[in-house]
Amino acid sequence: MSAIIGIRREDKNEWERRVPLIPDDLAALKREHGLQFIVQPSPIRVFDDQEYAAAGAVVQEDLQDADVILAVKEVPLDLLEAKKTYLFFSHTIKGQAYNMPLLQRMLDLGNTLIDYERITDEQNRRLIFFSLHAGYAGTIETLRAWGLRLQHEGFTTPLVDIRPAYEYRDLEAAKEHMRQIGARIAAEGLGDYPKTVVIGIAGYGNVSRGCQELLDCLPVTACEVEDLPEAAAAEPGAAGPLVKVVFHEEDMVEPRASEAQFVLQDYYQHPANYRGTFARHLPHLDILINSIYWEDRYPRLVTRKWARGAWDQDQPPRLRVIGDISCDIGGAVELTVKATMPDEPCYVIDPSKMEETPGVVGKGPVIMAVDNLPCELPRESSLSFSRALRDMVPDLAQADFHSGFETLLLPSHLKKAVITHRGELTPSYRYLQDFLDKAGK
Repeated sequence: MSAIIGIRREDKNEWERRVPLIPDDLAALKREHGLQFIVQPSPIRVFDDQEYAAAGAVVQEDLQDADVILAVKEVPLDLLEAKKTYLFFSHTIKGQAYNMPLLQRMLDLGNTLIDYERITDEQNRRLIFFSLHAGYAGTIETLRAWGLRLQHEGFTTPLVDIRPAYEYRDLEAAKEHMRQIGARIAAEGLGDYPKTVVIGIAGYGNVSRGCQELLDCLPVTACEVEDLPEAAAAEPGAAGPLVKVVFHEEDMVEPRASEAQFVLQDYYQHPANYRGTFARHLPHLDILINSIYWEDRYPRLVTRKWARGAWDQDQPPRLRVIGDISCDIGGAVELTVKATMPDEPCYVIDPSKMEETPGVVGKGPVIMAVDNLPCELPRESSLSFSRALRDMVPDLAQADFHSGFETLLLPSHLKKAVITHRGELTPSYRYLQDFLDKAGK
């Protein structure tokens, strides 16, 4: 007999309107596989209760009868139920201290936890994600922040007319407005701003794809990393009003040994053999968008030391805005000291004091650090996510989660994402016990 699938209400904050499974896909799963669904009611969900009821779900508060519970964000500790299977973004796989209590609670309750972030194919590429939409929304917010910052400095550019991503009806409306702004820039330039604007994108994965797709709505010229200094120094008429450059790992680090060559897999496995070199690019950038995966064993892109030196000069540096889409606190961008919400997406950080001021005005760069950017495009991001998840739901419904991990029958892409099973860390995630022990002291 197939398990009953529950979909819980998102309640992390008022902006979390996304869903893991949309009503149309739920209806198809019910029709084609005979699956049963219970959906918690929600007053803010982008697809309302009536749509789920019409799709054939039972809409009720109690998820006790659900065997497998789908969510997007972390479940509050006091709302976790025992002996259940949960799927959500747990933000635990790097041993994040703030979520070790969540992981411990899952173990204490005897639960199975499957993390979307770990659902990958044979090449370790993620199969289910919101990252493309994080790229869309993050680029909108970053460009808007740059327009507002330059307006404060006395330069009015068409980019100041960009609205917050959540104010657009949908993604296509946002793109259409960007195309209109792009047409104005192509015809008139960047108003009274006298320089080429150079936009650097750190990373080339799904987030970066979203960033570049959004930037393609504007008259942006692509530039190779080796040509960056020349492009940054060129007159706008020569290089174009907007230039983008995409950085790969070999552009961010170099081997410590002078005779060594950069080898990507060696860098991933032995990052201590490499030193960060990204600071050499920063003087040529007006905007930096960070989309990389980062752990503390890797070099940073922007350090407090660099920023303090750059902002202690008579003239402030060229880099005015950092869109930290990855939003690792104190991570690849050391100046990211906190996450923000869509209604107040930015702060200015004083590199000397490491004090932040909300908005875009003050000494230091603007940091855009919204950590749930796909929420600003909830319908499109949910549609895309659900399209990937729906084909996995029948396997989840048919699996016997009462069996031991070794005999648990799941496709490999799902089984490798099982972090805890029946209250124990699975073999691939036993390294997390060290983080749990530290958190418990």
